[in-house]
Amino acid sequence: MKKLSLFVFAAFMFSICCCASTKVKRVDSNSTTDLSGYWNDTDVRIVSDSLIEQCLSAGWYNEFRTEKGKKPIIIVGDFRNLSDEHMDTSIISKKIEISLINSGKVTSVANSSERGEIRKERDDQQINSSVETAKNLGNETAADFMLQGTVKTIIDSNGKKSTRSYFVTAELVNMESNEKVWLGENDEIKKLIKRSSVRM
Repeated sequence: MKKLSLFVFAAFMFSICCCASTKVKRVDSNSTTDLSGYWNDTDVRIVSDSLIEQCLSAGWYNEFRTEKGKKPIIIVGDFRNLSDEHMDTSIISKKIEISLINSGKVTSVANSSERGEIRKERDDQQINSSVETAKNLGNETAADFMLQGTVKTIIDSNGKKSTRSYFVTAELVNMESNEKVWLGENDEIKKLIKRSSVRM
């Protein structure tokens, strides 16, 4: 009898597992979706758009254009993650770089991690490409400024409620003088999270 009951129970559990399904619903990539309360794609978009708008509308830009008579050349560096959670901050850097280039107001050059691969290919061209098409060595465009930043969090909690506030700062540094010509901050990301007392 015990064997029969065990068999029935196993069959029941197997049927439940087989009936379980995964449902996927596509949503607009610009929609706001917060499932965990942690850093997500909406936050990246808000922060990147805000910082670029601040940067390109600040006084340094017109001063540079007036003095040099050309568009500034910017290299986008790292955004350091000093928050309490894991996040891929290279997404912020790339999103900012895309916005900078698409603005048409600046020129962007490859960063240190990208230059290695490009230089290797250029070296290979010296040997394997025709003289007419091989690109010259020592002819790279140098950046006028580097844009870099940090991401930090402040957490406040009481019982089942908590808030997560994100502070993303950026700074534009003159490559020759190390002068910081612009500092920007986005502190718009603040989330109130309520945890259920029922744990599945």
